[in-house]
Amino acid sequence: MPRTKKEYLFIDGYNIINQWKTLKNYTDSIENSRNKLIENLIEYKAYKGINVVVVFDAHMVKGSSEKKEYISGVEVVYTKENETADSYIERQLDKIGRAEIVRVATSDNYIQQIVLARGGTRLSAEEMYIEITNTKNEIRLKTDTIKQDNIKIHNVLDLSTIEKLEKLRNTIK
Repeated sequence: MPRTKKEYLFIDGYNIINQWKTLKNYTDSIENSRNKLIENLIEYKAYKGINVVVVFDAHMVKGSSEKKEYISGVEVVYTKENETADSYIERQLDKIGRAEIVRVATSDNYIQQIVLARGGTRLSAEEMYIEITNTKNEIRLKTDTIKQDNIKIHNVLDLSTIEKLEKLRNTIK
């Protein structure tokens, strides 16, 4: 039986932050922007069930080494000194690009071309924003439907109205 391909979504973190107006609002702290992006990706990953990897450049940070952490299932990577998010993603594409289903979210034209050449698909920052927004709407619709399905008459009507309805029901029998 053939092996099922895993699906990966790589996010060029700072590229997305700089493109999304909702994340650029956190100008007081880039950390707040990163956290908000990661928060969106956690919800997305949980709903879609795919591997999500967000990569942040640390190439300008003197002496930094590559750092990985998992936040609620989302892999967060800070690149090492002299390595960009683009080069990290490119390296990962070389490893798994044709063996797995790989999508990369970035508006960087250079990395988009590399993604396509290595068998992946690309999402612009705007397309990723739309996908995240649509996913949030799907989640909201599902939870609203579940809430509506679980509505009990006792939770909606007061006791005297329930008693009146009960009397009416008994008289109809």
